[in-house]
Amino acid sequence: MKKTSYFIFLFLFCYTVSAQNTYTFTKGLAAGPCHQYGREALYTDLLVHQLIQGKLITPNEGSTLATDKTGKAILWKSIQADTANRLRDASLTNGYVYLTYSSSEEKTALLQIAGHSGLFFNGVPYSGDMYRYGWLFHPIKLKKGLNELYVRVGQGGRFQGITAKLIFPEKPVAISTPDATLPHILIEKTNDQLLGGIVLLNTSDKPLKNLKLQANIGGNKILSEVPLISAMTSRKVPFQMNPASVTQKGDVSCTLTLLQDGKPIDEKTITLKALSASEHHSNTFISDIDGSVQYYAVAPQVGGNKPGSALFLSVHGAEVEAISQARAYKPKDWGTLVAPTNRRPRGFNWEDWGRLDALEVLAIAQKQFQPDPQKIYLTGHSMGGHGSWYLGATYPGKWAGVAPCAGYPTLIGYGSADGKIPESSTNPAERMLLRASNASNVLALAPNYKASGIYILHGDADRTVSVEYAREMRKVLGTFHNDFSYYEYPNGSHWYGDHSVDWLALFDFFKWHSIPKAQDVDSLNFTTANPAISDHYHWIGIEQQTAPLAYSNISARRNPTAKTISIKTDNVRILKLLPDAYPKDQSFKLSIDGQEVCSSCKMGETPLFFSKNTNWEATPEPGSQQRNALRNGSFKEGFKHHMLFVYGTGGNQEENDWAYQKAVFDAETWYYRGNGAVDLIADKDFNPSAYPDRGIILFGNATTNKAWSKLLANCPLQITRGSVKLGDENHAGNDLGVYFTYPRPDSKTASVSVVAGTGPAGMKAAWANQYFAAGSGFPDYLIFNAEMPAVGAKAIKATGFFDQNWQYTKTEVVK
Repeated sequence: MKKTSYFIFLFLFCYTVSAQNTYTFTKGLAAGPCHQYGREALYTDLLVHQLIQGKLITPNEGSTLATDKTGKAILWKSIQADTANRLRDASLTNGYVYLTYSSSEEKTALLQIAGHSGLFFNGVPYSGDMYRYGWLFHPIKLKKGLNELYVRVGQGGRFQGITAKLIFPEKPVAISTPDATLPHILIEKTNDQLLGGIVLLNTSDKPLKNLKLQANIGGNKILSEVPLISAMTSRKVPFQMNPASVTQKGDVSCTLTLLQDGKPIDEKTITLKALSASEHHSNTFISDIDGSVQYYAVAPQVGGNKPGSALFLSVHGAEVEAISQARAYKPKDWGTLVAPTNRRPRGFNWEDWGRLDALEVLAIAQKQFQPDPQKIYLTGHSMGGHGSWYLGATYPGKWAGVAPCAGYPTLIGYGSADGKIPESSTNPAERMLLRASNASNVLALAPNYKASGIYILHGDADRTVSVEYAREMRKVLGTFHNDFSYYEYPNGSHWYGDHSVDWLALFDFFKWHSIPKAQDVDSLNFTTANPAISDHYHWIGIEQQTAPLAYSNISARRNPTAKTISIKTDNVRILKLLPDAYPKDQSFKLSIDGQEVCSSCKMGETPLFFSKNTNWEATPEPGSQQRNALRNGSFKEGFKHHMLFVYGTGGNQEENDWAYQKAVFDAETWYYRGNGAVDLIADKDFNPSAYPDRGIILFGNATTNKAWSKLLANCPLQITRGSVKLGDENHAGNDLGVYFTYPRPDSKTASVSVVAGTGPAGMKAAWANQYFAAGSGFPDYLIFNAEMPAVGAKAIKATGFFDQNWQYTKTEVVK
């Protein structure tokens, strides 16, 4: 597996431009460290704090940006680019670089920066390209005169630095090819139409409508409708291809022509590769998360797929492409291996949307390859080793075997979450935020590993992910698990060849294991932090928690001889017995927490539900407007179900500009982090019936966003210009920012997530989109003031969870 293949696109551009059509930034001012962003809602950023307050002074050499916690002045200093046009300096580590461009006229451009984590161009936020892919192009409008950029740089500021360039496009609309998502053409299946994804750039000040994209392979043309491309934005769009003319392996050209009202406005050629279905290859699909095109890779079974064989899900490490992951495995004669993408080579650490991507690919592979449902296996390397630990603990009963290779168990332990768990903080508000990320802590879910055989593989000389992580998990499993194997590869580094993952003993271990059928398992123990992520194990499940997103546990024992099922619970308000709990033609006695609930229960075709108020009793399935296993809250809940961004246009000019710019910023961030695509529409164009069951992200408040009354009229949290009302409590001021979620009233599955502010300062305080960071915790609501970038948790006014009926409760709020 080639570990450096992900740098291939770094210096590719969407179209060829002459030196006269570009401007490279070669000097600037640097200051830092002055910010800290981690995997939680809280962050500090002294420059953003001044920008929000309107106190950011144009810097000069030697002037002071701010003072740090020790009282030391953080000074601006001049820096010059090196021969590779990189701006590098020690002060850029967790710092900013200030760049300027003087324009003789107002005109549009594409801003391309690599190596940064975010930026402000003339006060407007844009996403970052911290992994230096070189794929991210920001359509911007230069004003006449001085244009200012504050570019945020992370840990790589000293050695890698940033590169920054302006490109002046010859066309207002263009196809950008470097970040194409493409399948392989399989010569045995050229009658099947293929899906691809390509980026379109709109540097015009109008939204693009009535576009079509024509794909031409060998004279076989196919037209695809193009979704709306908002003004001054980029978007990745799906398109179809017809490979019927392809008859042999090799490179295949596909000409893409962008048409507007039937007239060509741009044309590019992309190259696909034709392979045999017996070779490692990539397939594409439309994701239910956002409607974008994603891919997964396949290491096919020797001799072709045989229904009833095994299926291996392999999750890759950081900066590894899924196809490279699959190619590290020799084809097996007893099963097919599939490798999902995590939405990007770094993506979401196999949590949040990375988890959903893995589940989407697993479902597709099960449908396509028809494996034995008792022979599903999970493995992965490095970050994918973490993914194996995480998915293995989160979904007990789904895997016959789990094999983490060179993996770390938790983001917390690996230093990717600032080393924080709820108990580590003395601030009650921060503890509430961290509680919302409980699902990320697999150590708390470790008893779920009993559902699978576990094989741990790690090089004993690994300097990237220490072997101590493997030894830690061997010790954890040793306290309760009787079916795990452990091997340290002598003198093994982090990657010591393909056998770092394609290890014979590992696959032999898999071969000896299968998932028992639910009706054959009499004793179960299951822990979850969020039923909407993981709600059941074989025949028992948790439908609703007492304390949302705190850990819940249910243990059950079935005695066929005595015809009883006894259950013990912790933090469970509604539990369920699934149909395999007992033979349908037999009665059984049920006791929960020592209370006899049913003396003659019988299972049917659907689950039985039991709830606890004072005592346990049979209950109907919870209604769709209650917390349940389909919709259980946390702010991130809205960002799925083919999510839709709705920005407000009902405020004043400043409020409306913020809503649109924030929606674009989040859409751009989602594209970069998650290879995603989002529909953006104005509130005045939003009709709920036209977008059924889609997750809604609403930007603005009840005063400024006209869609509010259609979606949030009954929400206990109401935000207007100058005020936040939470239950019967009011918070006044124009400097309040809010994130919250609420069930979409016309849907059984989708949610509305809101990014709001009470005024300009509060809206800008909500600029940060830490919710896209994997494992970050956001409760149902978070209310804070504009001092957040300076003082962190001290700026929180209220945060917590709604009750089981989505109403405000004082028992689940911290102020």
